[in-house]
Amino acid sequence: MCLGIPGEIVEILPDQPDLAKVDVSGVRRAINIGLITDDEPRPGDWILIHVGFALSKIDEAEAKATLDFLEGVGQAYADEMEALRESGIE
Repeated sequence: MCLGIPGEIVEILPDQPDLAKVDVSGVRRAINIGLITDDEPRPGDWILIHVGFALSKIDEAEAKATLDFLEGVGQAYADEMEALRESGIE
């Protein structure tokens, strides 16, 4: 199962403006934010991430509720977090 996971943008990479450093439950990765064109992502924004791409911006309350739910799902969430830890966009 593939999940969309909330993450908080920590910084937009200055040399690659389509990439942002994003914190997902303590794991930081470069995520492609180029698909979000209607409302420019900024540090502090929450985004929904799937396979290394930000799909949409979400508010912090929705992000927290989604993370709580995903942690309750168990193994699917653990698998997705492991995949995130092992991934990397350069």
